[in-house]
Amino acid sequence: MFLWPPAVAIEAKTFRLFIDADARLAAAAGGVVRYLADVAGLENRAVVQLQSAVIAACSEAFEHLTAAHPQLEITFTRFSNRMEVALSHLGEDSPAVGLDKIAGFASQIGGTSSIQAVLAAFDRVQYETRDGEAVTRLTKYIGPANIDQNPSMT
Repeated sequence: MFLWPPAVAIEAKTFRLFIDADARLAAAAGGVVRYLADVAGLENRAVVQLQSAVIAACSEAFEHLTAAHPQLEITFTRFSNRMEVALSHLGEDSPAVGLDKIAGFASQIGGTSSIQAVLAAFDRVQYETRDGEAVTRLTKYIGPANIDQNPSMT
C-alpha cells in the first residue's frame, strides 16, 4: 500500500483572533497553529514545537500591549507551501515579538528566553510597521521533508 502525503489546499485559509493578554488565550492560539500543522501533515514533533512557539510569541507580545490598545491580533494563514502566523498590535512602533530577540541579540547578552523557541520552530521571521501597527510574521514552510510519512491513525 502506497501512502500519499496529505492533500493541502491550494487556496489560502485564514483564521483571525483578537485576544487580550491572557495565557489561556495564548494557549488557544497555540491550538489553532496545532490544527493547521496537523492538517498540513507535519510530524508530531514539529507540530508540538510550533504550538509551543506560538504560545511563547503571544506571551512575549502581551508585554507590548497598552491600556489604549489592549488586544493582540493573530492571523493564521495556511497556503499550499507554508503556514504564516502574524502577530500585530496597535500603538508604539515596536515589534509584537521583541526585535532584539528576533535579531539574536538576546543570546549575545546571555539572555535565555522562551522566545528562542520561535526561531527554532519557524523557518522565517519578519517584522514590519505600517500606520501605527507593528506586525511580526512567523513562517513555516511545508515540504516533503516536513511531512510525516507514517502518520498514526488516531
